[in-house]
Amino acid sequence: MRFLVNVIDDGQAAAAGRVDSATDAEMAAVERFNAGLGDAILLAAGVSAPTDATVVDARAGRSSVTPGLVSTQPEYVAGFWVLELPDAETALRVATEASAACNRTIELRPLL
Repeated sequence: MRFLVNVIDDGQAAAAGRVDSATDAEMAAVERFNAGLGDAILLAAGVSAPTDATVVDARAGRSSVTPGLVSTQPEYVAGFWVLELPDAETALRVATEASAACNRTIELRPLL
């Protein structure tokens, strides 16, 4: 089964006056976590700051381009993994380990 594991920044970067979400210590912990995942990682990446986001909506023949995130909530996706794992129970265990490693809330979602 494949899972999307989103890292949620809920204000850590802004509180520290940074645009990148992770501290050096957190990045090192994530690198150790990634090494332990081995071949389960299909894709992993950090995501640029919300100020780099652009929302594009071209539905119904109209097009709008708006700078910023789709939501005004303070939480945003700061990174993600796409993982191949045997089952949902394993995914939940790995998501818990990911949360501890990156010191962030994790959103776990099965891919369809």
